[in-house]
Amino acid sequence: MVHDESDRPAVPSVAAGIDIERVTSWFAEHIPVAVPPLRFELITGGRSNLTYRVHDESGARWVLRRPPTGHVLASAHDVVREFRILDLLAGSPVPVPPVLGCCTDHAVTGADFYVMENVDGIVPDDPATAAAIPQEIRDAASRNIVDTLAAVHGVDTTTGPLAEQRRPGSYLERQLRRWHRQLTAGGVGPGPLREVHDLLARRMPDERWTGITHGDFRPGNLLIGPDGTVRAVLDWELWSVGDVLADIGWLTAAWTSAEPFGWAPDPAEGYLDIDTVLARYADATGRALDDLPYYQAFALWRLAAIAEGVAARFRAGVMGEQDIDVTEMSERPARLAESARAVLIG
Repeated sequence: MVHDESDRPAVPSVAAGIDIERVTSWFAEHIPVAVPPLRFELITGGRSNLTYRVHDESGARWVLRRPPTGHVLASAHDVVREFRILDLLAGSPVPVPPVLGCCTDHAVTGADFYVMENVDGIVPDDPATAAAIPQEIRDAASRNIVDTLAAVHGVDTTTGPLAEQRRPGSYLERQLRRWHRQLTAGGVGPGPLREVHDLLARRMPDERWTGITHGDFRPGNLLIGPDGTVRAVLDWELWSVGDVLADIGWLTAAWTSAEPFGWAPDPAEGYLDIDTVLARYADATGRALDDLPYYQAFALWRLAAIAEGVAARFRAGVMGEQDIDVTEMSERPARLAESARAVLIG
């Protein structure tokens, strides 16, 4: 998506998941510079939490995040936790949107939500928006993406509040257990998702480097400025303190797998090739990437598990009005699991 100053929607009569009157009152108390009436624009493309751009009468804009409407699984869609990591990273080398307030009073709009400043830039999450990045800055953007991931992984998690997020045991083990539990709760029976889970559990490498893992670090979750600089890292819903190589596996999958991710950087169009991306990350961090195929397979399997949950939410009608082929979406999890299997077994 492209954020620019002319992006003003028509005044909506309703906004799914938003009690306009009560949220406006919350803004009056917590963000008093906002000039009512407020207008709420659902930013499409999101597949998990609902994200709105909030416009006021003066032309100012903010971004509001809340969980999907309806029932959500326990521990999923924790926007308060997302708010906290953005707050903790303020002032660090990691570019994040400044957060302005968090509401845990469900009487306001039925769920927790938080508000952050709007950051202008390009979010290259599909071919159309990626095309808005000028070719002459794509090399710089590629380098900045890698450097930003290295900055995320360079944040000290051994002291302070982040140290409290460190949990005993293997991050991969916890992740496999968590997503397997989500599949079970969603009613997913025997098939490729469970089979690949078992393969991953048997072949799990030791955790060598621990730090902040974003959980969904890819170009489509970054705001790119006109000089190729990463202005903000978005969508921290899946962050944790754990095995940082999970992020590089995810970025590798996103960089080389256009079909499941909807778009991938193409060296023929001015982006760095994946070998150069990986070499730059290894040089910046000093970390060996010999287990990369496992982490890429894990990324594709986790994307399959996420896709299963996304499809279930769209089938249940809790993601607002978006132009989505639900049948195609329902077929994606098995395809992704098979892709993970192919990477894992070589």
